[in-house]
Amino acid sequence: MIAVITGDIINSQHADTEVWITRLKNLLENWGSSPLAWEIYRGDEFQFKCNIDEVFWRFLAIKSLIRSQENLDVRIAIGIGEENFSSEKITESNGTAYVHSGRLLNDLKSDGHTVSIKTSNEAVDRDLNILLKWSSKDFDNWTVATAEIIHEMIMNQDITQEDLAKKFAISQSSVSQRLKRANYDLIVETNQYFRKKISEL
Repeated sequence: MIAVITGDIINSQHADTEVWITRLKNLLENWGSSPLAWEIYRGDEFQFKCNIDEVFWRFLAIKSLIRSQENLDVRIAIGIGEENFSSEKITESNGTAYVHSGRLLNDLKSDGHTVSIKTSNEAVDRDLNILLKWSSKDFDNWTVATAEIIHEMIMNQDITQEDLAKKFAISQSSVSQRLKRANYDLIVETNQYFRKKISEL
């Protein structure tokens, strides 16, 4: 099984495309090469695949990257399933993971939520989607400053609060306050729960 994330940028028409698209490309390149592992298409939509146990952390890395830019957000559809056909271009690959993810993004556009997951197990979907709806009440309201700190923590889990304070030219206590406001410890716990539930599929 693999995880496929299909997403689109919310409010992309009101932002400097060159800034967000360059940053998103740089992030996705950490996880594989384009167009085999990821692609950006139709202007502000993207798709990539990853291991199932990494998918929540990958989602948060993208969410925090985009939220760290003023007025931007991202809609993310997570599909877990098989890859029956692997093309040289991810957008031409196929399997249940791709079908789940693609259809789910269309559903998200109509229901107003910013993240959802679809697997072949309805009970797992129910549990994880309730969790995502609750946690998104936080994620969707991250300030630029909070999103920047979260992104650094996700991308470099060995980074210290002292390092973060230097990077953002703020005090260590300010870093600590931002992490507390973002419920970072709870985010780490949620990631562990996500991995456990998906490993049971």
